[in-house]
Amino acid sequence: MSEATNQLQAGQPAVSQEKLDVLDQLLKPEVQDSITALVNELPKLTEMVTTLTKIYDVAVSLSTDEILKNDIAGAVGEIATPVVNSAKGLAATAIEAKDRAAESTETIGLFGIIRLLKDPQVQQFFRFTNAFLQVNEEHKNLK
Repeated sequence: MSEATNQLQAGQPAVSQEKLDVLDQLLKPEVQDSITALVNELPKLTEMVTTLTKIYDVAVSLSTDEILKNDIAGAVGEIATPVVNSAKGLAATAIEAKDRAAESTETIGLFGIIRLLKDPQVQQFFRFTNAFLQVNEEHKNLK
């Protein structure tokens, strides 16, 4: 007869197979060592859980705070607005320059190029291009 049947006959309640499996697991030395280690670390685990709970509470309160959400959205908007305006201005300038270049039939000769080379914006562009190429070459040599 099975143990559960013996218990029923003896007037004791039947113990399920699942509970017996858990008891068998608890009797293993490695499981007992793990439980002992876990019990020894309970103060630290309690402290960690308490800290995590506090962090969670703060995160929940911040995520539901409408005033904070609005302030963050406003700050991001203030930071992004100048960048967006600058990008829009640059795009508008590029479109206008493309339209003017498409309408122009002017031939730029050698003297026109020499005159353009004296333009401060062209000089700034060439200095930037030269510096970029130098830095790029230095980075290639480092690899």
